[in-house]
Parts: sequence; structure tokens; C-alpha cells
Amino acid sequence: MHTKDKILVIGSSGQIGTELVHKLRDIYGVDNVIASDIKASNQAKEGPFEVANVMDAHQLGEVVTRHNVNQVYLLAALLSATAEKMPKLGWELNMQGLFNVLDLAKEKIIDRIYWPSSIAVFGPNTPRENTPQYTIMEPSTVYGISKQAGERWCEYYFHKYNVDVRSLRYPGLIGWQSAPGGGTTDYAVHIFHEALRTGTYECFLSENTTLPMMYMPDAIKATIEIMQADADKVKIRSSYNLAGVSFSPKEIAEEIKKHIPDFSISYKPDSRQQIADSWPQSIDASEASKDWGWKPDYDLKRMTDDMMQNLKK
Repeated sequence: MHTKDKILVIGSSGQIGTELVHKLRDIYGVDNVIASDIKASNQAKEGPFEVANVMDAHQLGEVVTRHNVNQVYLLAALLSATAEKMPKLGWELNMQGLFNVLDLAKEKIIDRIYWPSSIAVFGPNTPRENTPQYTIMEPSTVYGISKQAGERWCEYYFHKYNVDVRSLRYPGLIGWQSAPGGGTTDYAVHIFHEALRTGTYECFLSENTTLPMMYMPDAIKATIEIMQADADKVKIRSSYNLAGVSFSPKEIAEEIKKHIPDFSISYKPDSRQQIADSWPQSIDASEASKDWGWKPDYDLKRMTDDMMQNLKK
């Protein structure tokens, strides 16, 4: 990456964007990283910020040219549980935003794109243990369908127009810096807040629902690493499987009890249980390790220790 590089993060106020912007600014300098979201946020005080709608191609192009942007991280999306309530909006936002950014690269206005996929691309017929990179994908949620379609389009633009697009299939993400955004794995963030606030938590998934998760610092690390990798090392242009740590609500509750012995958890599965049951329990990320050296830093214990420490502050 050259010093002249300018980065635009779209959807910068979300769970990933908040932390990604901080990290990118640490690495590349505040002025070289433009944060952008549909409405103004505190980020506007910390550095360059643009209010922009990813579905407005003209407005997006204008922001990109004005700041001489050559790398875009496209994080704007409607997440799984939210998109199920508004399926058509979920599809339109998740797809149109991607096309608008892919077309900027096709027209050689930008050089490199990061677009996140998700374990939601897998479905009830996917092998659930150690889910392979290449496997049956029959997603049963709007979010999953849009991510699966997005993967195909990314690969198409790479082969057809030589667009340098890179992607990771995020597992459930856990972080302490921002509120959860309407995802099925969000219980794993809520549980910490409630444990500290009230000492009890009612979980919307059943106790043994094991899901692949990742601590936010690992997700940010992977995102930046794949974008910094030499283009010839990025062999997969749909999206890479990414793995951190898999656990169930029961297991994370046990870990929290080591910090808060009186903590109690109860279970009242809701509509999100059905979504969780269609997702993998663990992920095989060996392709990411092999191609560009992926390796997570956090296991369940280390993540819990860090979450508790930071949230107590």
C-alpha cells in the first residue's frame, strides 16, 4: 500500500466499522481514512466523515472522486434478524450497494474493494461440523441469500473485469466498543452487558446452540491482512471461510461465571433459533491460513477476560 492511498469505509458506524476505522487510522493516518455512513456519528469529530447513501451511485462516486479514494471497505448491510423483518429492503440494500462499489472498480475509479460475506451463506444442508470452503450452500435467510449472490457477483467481476475484490465469511462477531446490530449471534455480546448490569441473562437461543464466533480484534486483523496481501496470494475471489472460536450459550455462561460467580442464565429461544439451527457449528478456515497466513489470536477464555476487563471500564 502506498502513502498516497486513500481509504473509504462505508457503513463506518456499525459494529465492525467503528473498530476498523480506528485501526486503519492508526496504520495509515487519520486523514487517509474517510469514514462514511447514512447518518452522522461521533466519528465526524475524529477525522474525515461523509454522510452518504451507498444505494446512491452518483453520491458515492462524488465522495470517492472528491477524496481521491482508491480502496473501499463496504460494510453497509442489513443483518440477518433485521433483514428477515424487511426482506425486500434487505435484498436491495445488500445488493445495490455492492453493485455501486463494484462498478467504481470496473470503471477503474478505485483499485481495491473489501466486501464482507458471512456464515449465513450456508444453509440447513451444509455439513455443520468443520464446514469446508467449497460445499453445499442453500441459505434460508434473506441475508444469507444476498451474501451468497454477492459472492458470485464478486467472483464474476474479478474474472470478467479484473476487479480486485476481497472477502471473508465472518462468523458471529463479538466486540465491546459498539452495540449489537440485529444479528443472530448478538446474544454473545448482550450476555456480557447483562451479566455486568443485572447478573442475569435470558438467552434467545437454546443452551447447546454451538455457533462459530470471533472476537472483534481477530476480525479486524483478518480484514486488514487480506486487504494488505499481495493480489496473487488471494486465490479465492468469492469469499474465504474464516474461523475463530466455536461455543454455545452454556459454554460462554460458564466462562462468565469465573468472573461473576452469581451470574445466572435462562433460555427462551425465539425466531432467531431457527436461523441459528441452519448455520454451521464450526468452520474450516485452512484455505485462508494457506493462502495468506490467517491465524486467530483469541480463544474463549482470552476473549472473555478481555471483554470483561474492557466493559468494566
